[in-house]
Parts: sequence; structure tokens; C-alpha cells
Amino acid sequence: MRPSTLRALKRAAELTRQNRFTEAVLVAEPVLLTADLQESAEIRGWLIGHAAEFVAERETR
Repeated sequence: MRPSTLRALKRAAELTRQNRFTEAVLVAEPVLLTADLQESAEIRGWLIGHAAEFVAERETR
């Protein structure tokens, strides 16, 4: 996976955790649409591996 793709995915994940889903989609969509078959498979694996993090609530203690 290209470093720029990974950065975009990580940023989109952070935005998702902040309940800023629309912004997350705007960040991730370009890399998802331009990925080739190999990178798409890597992105899919990354998303599956990190899915729980996207929806995890931060502890507020």
C-alpha cells in the first residue's frame, strides 16, 4: 500500500472516531477510487483489521 494511501486511511479513521464521518469519507474516497486491484486488497485487509477502532468510543475519565 502506498504511504499516501495509508495516511489517508489513518486520517479517515481518526475523523470517524471523532464522529466526523462526512469528512472521513471525503478523505478516504479518492484513494479508494484510484487504488488498483492489489492496493484495493491491501486496503480491504487494513479496514477489516482496524474496523473495531473506527467505532470504539474513547474513554472520558
